[in-house]
Amino acid sequence: MQTVQTTTKSIQVKGLRKSYKQLEVLKGVDFEVEKGSIFALLGSNGAGKTTVVKILTTLLAPDGGTAVINGFDVAAKPDQVRQSISLTGQFAAVDEILTGRENLVMIAKLRYLKNPRQVAEDLLQRFGLTDAADRRVSTYSGGMRRRLDIALSVVGKPQIIFLDEPTTGLDPEARIEVWKVVKELADNGTTVLLTTQYLEEAEQLADRIAILHEGRIIANGTLQELKKKFPSKQVEYVEKQPSLEDIFLAIINKKEAI
Repeated sequence: MQTVQTTTKSIQVKGLRKSYKQLEVLKGVDFEVEKGSIFALLGSNGAGKTTVVKILTTLLAPDGGTAVINGFDVAAKPDQVRQSISLTGQFAAVDEILTGRENLVMIAKLRYLKNPRQVAEDLLQRFGLTDAADRRVSTYSGGMRRRLDIALSVVGKPQIIFLDEPTTGLDPEARIEVWKVVKELADNGTTVLLTTQYLEEAEQLADRIAILHEGRIIANGTLQELKKKFPSKQVEYVEKQPSLEDIFLAIINKKEAI
């Protein structure tokens, strides 16, 4: 009988590399994500965040390195990986002609779930969309559309959810709505990996933060651990604790100076 190894790691990435023709996007990326935690991959535009997500969700083949999701190698066993994950991309993937309820029922049917209408009803209530359930999605605000998009992602209760820049283009109020949803997902035991270029977002949500810069992880840790990397001579003249923005800029500038 085959022995199944148990691990507290939902995601394990080692030496991940990817190039597009002559452009080397990922140059050996390493990180791990604990089960039931929120992990933020922080970086500027073009840092390679979306490429990492595409590889981890089996949409793109790596050129080197390994990525293991729930114990399954993404390259060797993509079907098993897909069964336990869900992906919400940078833009809401909802059908605007359908109502919110119809979108959820459709996805529940595609996942062959029992009683798809009840599944939809439960998610509408959970994500605060009951009042708008029977309106066409084209009438939804940006925040409502994003909440529906994430609701669609949790149909079938995936163990891991990937959120690729989930609040891009949202106003501050809608962004806070999405933050509440993400926190609730983790509180219920779902592992969340999100990419973001918003420093405050990582600071508010993440249990651990990795900074991806020029294709490599140059810092990885809790917010408190990253604060320790902030140059002490700068902290001496500042009464308040450094923000994640201060830390991010200090680490990036230090890396570029080497």
